[in-house]
Amino acid sequence: MSLPGEDEWELINDDGFVYNCKKRVRLDITATTSAPPPDPLVEDKNRKIRKKKALWNLKQKYQAELSRWELLSNTLRDLNFQAQNAEKVFDKIDLEKRGAELAAEVSGFSRCGLVDELLAQAEAEEAMINNIANLCDAAEALCDAQEERSKQVILDLPVWSSSPRELMNSLCDD
Repeated sequence: MSLPGEDEWELINDDGFVYNCKKRVRLDITATTSAPPPDPLVEDKNRKIRKKKALWNLKQKYQAELSRWELLSNTLRDLNFQAQNAEKVFDKIDLEKRGAELAAEVSGFSRCGLVDELLAQAEAEEAMINNIANLCDAAEALCDAQEERSKQVILDLPVWSSSPRELMNSLCDD
């Protein structure tokens, strides 16, 4: 024996996804139970209690997340502040060190000695550039010689001989 509506299907549209589903048997609770209907005031009070509990849980969850973000923000701010202070200290030390080095150089060298040192440095760089240019010339000469050897091997082939008979003889011999 089948209940009425047991073999019936209902069309369900779930945000554009449409499908068929067997209809559920819906029982009327008031007809099957003899319990009196709940008091609306009690139901309203229970609903408010559940709502307060859900809001309190949500507040606790967001409060914990906010405290983690605040801790992260404060840590980042402190690190940034420490980095800026360290940079200022290092800049000050570096500036003092540069000033001391410059003063030592100026007092240690006469102007002529400094010019002589710079002139010697320029001459050393010129010699280095000349050595590199000589190396480049030698490499180019080696490449040219290799190219000539490669050309000569091709020019020595029997194809270029004056007589076609010699060409045919050399091809038959190989």
